[in-house]
Amino acid sequence: MRPRELDRSILRLALPALGALVVEPLFLLTDSVLVGHLGAVPLAGLALGSAVLQTIVGLMVFLAYSTTPRVGRLLGEGNEAGAVAAGIDGGWLGLLLGGVIAVIGSLTSPGVIALFGAESAVADAASRYLTVSMIGIPAMLGIFALTGLLRGVQNTTIPLVIAAAGFTLNAGLNAVMIYPLGLGLTGSALGTVLAQWAMFAAYAFVALRLARRVGAPMRPRLARLRDSVSSGGWMLLRTASLRTAFLLATATATTLGAAELGAFQVAMTLFSTIAFALDAVAIAAQALLGRLLGAGERAQARAVMKRCVTWGVIAGAVLGLTVTTLSGVLPFAFTTDPEVLHLLPTAVAVIGLTAPLGGYVFVLDGVLIGAGDGRYLALSGLVNLAVFAPLALCAPAAPTEWRLLALWLAFGVGYLGARALTLGMRARGDSWLR
Repeated sequence: MRPRELDRSILRLALPALGALVVEPLFLLTDSVLVGHLGAVPLAGLALGSAVLQTIVGLMVFLAYSTTPRVGRLLGEGNEAGAVAAGIDGGWLGLLLGGVIAVIGSLTSPGVIALFGAESAVADAASRYLTVSMIGIPAMLGIFALTGLLRGVQNTTIPLVIAAAGFTLNAGLNAVMIYPLGLGLTGSALGTVLAQWAMFAAYAFVALRLARRVGAPMRPRLARLRDSVSSGGWMLLRTASLRTAFLLATATATTLGAAELGAFQVAMTLFSTIAFALDAVAIAAQALLGRLLGAGERAQARAVMKRCVTWGVIAGAVLGLTVTTLSGVLPFAFTTDPEVLHLLPTAVAVIGLTAPLGGYVFVLDGVLIGAGDGRYLALSGLVNLAVFAPLALCAPAAPTEWRLLALWLAFGVGYLGARALTLGMRARGDSWLR
């Protein structure tokens, strides 16, 4: 495949993926805007409840990441029915896991929220929000797996359409349930749950059509579910190490003071936005590589890896230059607090300067996910975390003016640098091409 053809293939997958990724954070943003007009207590309840919910959902994203390479490899081997069946098995696993989590979560929501030590009114609101939201967990986990199916067959357009329709439905339902029906924060959770199940129904319909077209079974198969759990376990560990790094950084920022924590939250929001954008190229890599490796086209797979990394670094450089140039202005879009504004420019500049490194890391992560190299990602993730932990814990020892910068250097340079090294070493060899 010539470079221009390869670029077109990457962009064909990456652009719709980018659209779907952008829609995802808009769900919570819309909830925040609508609930914010109810007052401080419901908004605080939403913050606590959604923090727990996002942690659960974030850990379970491995369902998409483990399904994509399995589907792609089987497709590359010429086994269309097996590829679609593997994706459907992932969907069943998502529903089963989601059902267990929903039951346990509904029973333990008050206790989990109590761990945050919030005042009783806020804790009660958060508990109600989280309990209702648990009803949507099976749908969300099923969506993750069926998204992996569609990525594996190199279709990123349908997930974009479903995500956009789901966002529109979610906004409309929440607006009606919160205000005209007077359900408040509970209405917000209920509207989101209904939208999630509607989205899952759309994915299930698409999967059913695919299954009928290629003659794949729709019922769950126990042996294949065990395979899904086995391959997904490594991806769960990989995701858990990432989440632990984020939580450690946040916990460290909490010890620095209110202004530092606020500035850290703004900086992390910017970092996450850049990461979402760069993940679009990583998703394209996942979709392309599974199929190529299944077909035994190792040379072409390495060419795809190199081209995707190039695009990731270029995109990171463009985004980074923009953020760095606007580092003195961007903070004003998030806060008017003078202490926070004083701390932010240097942290934002570090985010911009390290964005090309982020592009390299996020795309190589996607490459190894697409290659089904979950074991290496999981184990190297523990190494990266071991590098980051002492750096983060040393940040509070820096001079007061430089503590936030020290923490962000530990994360943006130390942690990302460790990930770049471990991922780059793997990509240079041939083990991931097996």
